[in-house]
Amino acid sequence: MLPALRRNFATAVRYHAQGAPAQVLKYVSSFSCSSLVVEDVGLLPKTLGQHEVAVKFLAAPVNPADLSMVTGGYGIKAALPAIGGNEGVAQVTAIGQAVSSLKVGDRVIPAVAGFGTWRTEAVAKEDELLAVPSSIPVEYAATLAVNPCTAYRLLADFAKLGKDDVVIQNGANSAVGQAVIQLAALRGIKTINIIREDQHYADTVENLKGLGATIVCPDHYLGTADFKRLIADLPAPKVAFNCVGGDNGLQITKVLGKNGVAVTYGGMAREPVMTSTTALVFNNISLRGFWMTEWAKHAPVEERKAMLKELADLMAAGKLRSWVETYPFSDFENALDKVVNRLTKRKVVLLME
Repeated sequence: MLPALRRNFATAVRYHAQGAPAQVLKYVSSFSCSSLVVEDVGLLPKTLGQHEVAVKFLAAPVNPADLSMVTGGYGIKAALPAIGGNEGVAQVTAIGQAVSSLKVGDRVIPAVAGFGTWRTEAVAKEDELLAVPSSIPVEYAATLAVNPCTAYRLLADFAKLGKDDVVIQNGANSAVGQAVIQLAALRGIKTINIIREDQHYADTVENLKGLGATIVCPDHYLGTADFKRLIADLPAPKVAFNCVGGDNGLQITKVLGKNGVAVTYGGMAREPVMTSTTALVFNNISLRGFWMTEWAKHAPVEERKAMLKELADLMAAGKLRSWVETYPFSDFENALDKVVNRLTKRKVVLLME
């Protein structure tokens, strides 16, 4: 006999058309009182298939990439209607008879993009989920799969980096940027970190320095004599991590050393990626792109599991911290507003319980 699912109250944030997130995202709910939950919530089956797993979500972040997916500006398109959210952490509540890699009570994260994590309940195939340790807070586990992993790959895949080598990055106060700082510091790698100057600049500098940043400076310093003096005592960076674009991205490529690599993994300024002719011709720099979703799609599962375990172990030991603020799932509208209007510098995480 296939496992039966308990009948309960299910909620989700769903969209039926692409557009401005505040307009198209709807918080909906329904009792599961028959074989299926009503269409608005997501069609939860009454029983599990042989290789299926039922989960209840514990937490999920609201990422800029999630909102880009809602507007239609992301690299993957959801089949509409869709449930929002690409990452999160859930607990296994039931398993199909042929499931072997997971058990009831395990914490899991989606192994695939576009899973739809802004909901309380879900049913997935066994290979669509990865187990994660329960030794880290749920808000850390919910944000483990994208930002820390992106930082890990940026430091691992584009140059051979060792003690006293230097990297430069813009958007350094982003979740990826903060993870880069911490992972680099643990390996003795020095970081030059570029951020926007605003009313919270001093607090941001203090926070990044506390994470292990070598140099933090405002973006208007880029290309100036003051900036050149600031970094003069450091070796030329081997890698530049660009998540902004435009002139900001151009300026960080100009300071790369011979055979340096400029890696673009985002475009917050919504401006084209630019580079320096001098850097390209005389320093032989390379321009690369990186998308964590694409890497995860092709990487061996065991390699991905090993990376997740290493990062989770660092979190459990207090060596990799995430700057988050949490909201009850029922307060989704307020959480969304914080991200859409950039009213916080912290990672916004929804708590389902």
